[in-house]
Amino acid sequence: MHAIRIPLAAALLLLAAAPARAAQYDVGPGQPLAAIGDVPWATLAPGDVVRIHWRAEPYREKWVIGRSGTAEQPIVVTGVLGPGGERPVVSGDGATTPAPLNFWSEQRGVIKVGGSNVPDNEVAEHVVIENLEVRSAHASYAFTNDSGGVQAYAQNASAIFVEAARHLVIRNCVLTDSGNGLFVAASDGATRDLEIARNWIHGNGNAGSIYEHNAYVAAIGITFEGNRFGPLRAGAGGNNLKDRSAGLVVRYNWIEGGNRQLDLTDAEDSDVIVGDPRYRRTFVYGNVLIEPDGAGNRQVVHYGGDSGNEAIYRKGVLHFFHNTVVSTRAGRTSLLRLSTGDESADVRDNVVWVSAGGDELEMLADGAGDLALSRNWLPSGWTWSFATPTGSVVDDGTNLEASDPLFADADAQDYRLLPASDAVDAGGALHADALADHAVAQEYAPHQDLAARSLHGLAPELGAFETCAVACPEPEALASALAVGGALATFRRRA
Repeated sequence: MHAIRIPLAAALLLLAAAPARAAQYDVGPGQPLAAIGDVPWATLAPGDVVRIHWRAEPYREKWVIGRSGTAEQPIVVTGVLGPGGERPVVSGDGATTPAPLNFWSEQRGVIKVGGSNVPDNEVAEHVVIENLEVRSAHASYAFTNDSGGVQAYAQNASAIFVEAARHLVIRNCVLTDSGNGLFVAASDGATRDLEIARNWIHGNGNAGSIYEHNAYVAAIGITFEGNRFGPLRAGAGGNNLKDRSAGLVVRYNWIEGGNRQLDLTDAEDSDVIVGDPRYRRTFVYGNVLIEPDGAGNRQVVHYGGDSGNEAIYRKGVLHFFHNTVVSTRAGRTSLLRLSTGDESADVRDNVVWVSAGGDELEMLADGAGDLALSRNWLPSGWTWSFATPTGSVVDDGTNLEASDPLFADADAQDYRLLPASDAVDAGGALHADALADHAVAQEYAPHQDLAARSLHGLAPELGAFETCAVACPEPEALASALAVGGALATFRRRA
């Protein structure tokens, strides 16, 4: 056999075209690196992976991710779970910033993304943070900064503080014991395309303050999926998710407690976000929203704005569908508040239940804005608004009313439907604006997981969960029935 000779010039071209081998940095007991600060954060390259191994004691270090990967080779910072599935804990309490990192706003978080002098970076791109518990960025704690001084955290510090990032994924993390669990800065539209998935964000906020939240975000294009939110820190008056984004999607999450479960307001700091066409459409679907007794504001969802500058309020449509809303408040519950008469909401295919009885439920706090209701399960006795409605209210006559939706086990927070529920097989077509990109394909799996949502009847269930009312039909039979009956596009009231 003769060896194949490659000319030197061609060989050099092949070497130049070959991708550089990505590096892997293992941190922890028995690993090549003992401390997180030993990772060369200032020189990470596309495809590099930082693996932080679990240990019994928290890592007390804080740092900035100021480098960028690519779509094909993101920079990944991942926790290696312990023997019982424990996430490595990174604590801001007593943490130290390693040399040679140098970045501003150190008092704002444990892990910062984007915005640093060393490395020289404004916007970090294509970064993944996963499998970590990040905690204790709170004003009651202190840290050693990058110049060696001891400094307290700010009131609004965050477990993860995103100053400027594109194509950032944060998944399967726990963010807790901080002012804000997650804070995402608009950076005048520089922060774009974020995925926040399967995290537990809880125990954040400041007692006696309404200005810090479990998550406080502003971006262009941000999706929350499969997360568990709440509760907040005891005595904190903030919201579970406060958002000032364009292109917001909140789907398949478990959101429990908070002053409001969702506070979707104006982009007060960014004309770029206000000018983005996605600012006018917001999609909230497949979520479980729980309003406990005594949990602050009686409004579950607020949509529009709160800056006082009504010219930049959202003035669009909140698409709210296939959610299960449960309130155990002793008094009144308000499903929605629309800030002005220029906001509207399309509310369909939901289950809304209040333990105090339907006469304690209003659809629209203060009566402002335009509201359309279609094919929802609602408790008997509900009202449009306890105030005099000033906007338009449209009921297409397809809503179901009863005293009990027949949850599998409400006391155990199992909000799947029993076969006898009127909400089984009662759903219908989505709004035209939702059909292209927002089919309800999954459902929340307690906790911090997702499951496929497969249609088992001739129409989907109302609410966040799909249930087989009887033995599931064979796939071939189901496909045949849908082709003949077209039941997905037609509301069918159960006998």
